[in-house]
Amino acid sequence: MSLSPIGGAAASLCWLACFAMSSLISTSHAIAQGSSNSNTVAWSSFQNGGHVLGSIGAFPTRWSDERGVAWQTSIEGYGQSSPVVWNDQVFVTSTSGPNKENYHLQAFGLADGTKLWQRDFANPSPEENTDYVSRAAPTPVVDAKGIVVLFEGGLLVGLNLTGETRWERKLIEDYGPIKARHGIASSLEQTEEFAFVWIERSEDPYLIAINKQSGETKWKVPGLGSTSWSTPRLVPTESGEHLVCSASGRVVGFDPNSGERLWELADIANNSTCTPVPCGVGRFLVGASDGRGEEHAGKAAESNGLVKIERDQNTGSHSAKFLWRSKKATSSFGSPAVSNNRAMLVNRSGVLFQLDLETGEELSATRVKSGSVWATPIVTAEHVYFFGQKGTTSVISTRSMDETHSNSLWDVTEDPDAGQPSAQSMGSSKVLYAAAAAPPYLILRQGDTLYAIKTEDSAE
Repeated sequence: MSLSPIGGAAASLCWLACFAMSSLISTSHAIAQGSSNSNTVAWSSFQNGGHVLGSIGAFPTRWSDERGVAWQTSIEGYGQSSPVVWNDQVFVTSTSGPNKENYHLQAFGLADGTKLWQRDFANPSPEENTDYVSRAAPTPVVDAKGIVVLFEGGLLVGLNLTGETRWERKLIEDYGPIKARHGIASSLEQTEEFAFVWIERSEDPYLIAINKQSGETKWKVPGLGSTSWSTPRLVPTESGEHLVCSASGRVVGFDPNSGERLWELADIANNSTCTPVPCGVGRFLVGASDGRGEEHAGKAAESNGLVKIERDQNTGSHSAKFLWRSKKATSSFGSPAVSNNRAMLVNRSGVLFQLDLETGEELSATRVKSGSVWATPIVTAEHVYFFGQKGTTSVISTRSMDETHSNSLWDVTEDPDAGQPSAQSMGSSKVLYAAAAAPPYLILRQGDTLYAIKTEDSAE
């Protein structure tokens, strides 16, 4: 979700960070960086699979609605997923119709925003198109061989990069109806061979691994049975990657090869929207908000922290525990970010907390102009970008760790510090849902508009 306010959603939540912590080169890292060609421009999935951008390109730091927009283009319908990028194409999903009868996958040229092609699909389980449910929230995955798209109505499609369908599945025919509070927002995660699909529905939730080339199910296991709009994330460990899923009240690690449940962390609350953030071998940050009517809202701060995955050398079993917990810092819909050995969290009031990554000690707490963050932060060698829900982006220097620029794509007439989203604001086109990095561009997404940002100071 990326339903960034509800994921990746989640969605583009739709929301999480690229991190400069791990130098481990994994299969999914190779996918994200375009392993088949060192010149490949790739933002291959929600949060780019959680992998570091580093210094792969220069990015803009100053822009507005009158400056720095290389192009903008309209998206048919409305969507909350994150854009994904492969070479010269930007892909976005959306939905249209009073009951979300229609799903759309659109491809735009990275250089000028020209629409290259569009594919339309029928929703196998229509639902009233309201501000209270997800709207094309799950973010696809893409690699050199093609793109896999999930829509919350249970439609899963594999296509090649020119838009030709390779296979199509209606998950409701295989596994039953999908009903969930506010809809499904979990985005796809991937390895070179498989895509991971998490359907955390009200009854009989499940997690499946799909062969990206054939669409066939490799394994299917029960979900977590808790509210969630976050996205599965592959976290490297000494014994291989774990597929980590975060739902309200628990975080669970799975073996991505078999679906075996390896460990569970249950001493947590309000962690339903932020996706786990890898920050080294066997370690990840978990984010939680201060509650939106959920139980145990008072545990929000201590549910933000650094988690370590451990393996018992005698039995081979795994467990997970907090290395430290936050005392005051909480997250919004956007997940934490990591830079300069600091964990960075923006709460619903737009306060940026910077914590020592090793100890959890609070280093600073300052209000940023972005306000509440729904989209995934992006981390580069020089800057950290926090994309405010109302259209203002705060740029943090990795040298000073202070806010050096703030940029608005449209006139922000409301109070940017009002962090509590309303149903009306969630349905508005004036919501900045997601961002993707495609050097030298930043690609930003509203519900019905796509922007490419490129300014003259992008070499700073």
